Amino acid sequence: MKLITAYIQPEKLNDVKQALYAAEVYKLSVTNALGCGQQKGYHETYRGVDIEVNLLKKIRLEIAVNEDFVQPTLDAIVRGARTGNIGDGKIFVTALERCVRIRTGEEGNDAIG
Repeated sequence: MKLITAYIQPEKLNDVKQALYAAEVYKLSVTNALGCGQQKGYHETYRGVDIEVNLLKKIRLEIAVNEDFVQPTLDAIVRGARTGNIGDGKIFVTALERCVRIRTGEEGNDAIG
């Protein structure tokens, strides 16, 4: 079992969801996030005052998958989120020690579904 955490551009969320659905990955959590990486933000002028905006809007996806779905999930996220520009995002894959489905008490691979 793996937990896939991805940070993507907000405008690419629908494309990523469609790519995940095409890869038969239907369960995900979506959260609004702020962050910066290589983009380093931008400068903006508001009422004549120069403001540095270095925390940019991002979308955080969390997807728990069984081993068979790790690569298809990664491929779908990349396919949906890639523009070729700096700031497309990052994907992190971490081992998932345990998973329990609250409704039934199932654990492990059965709980992920």
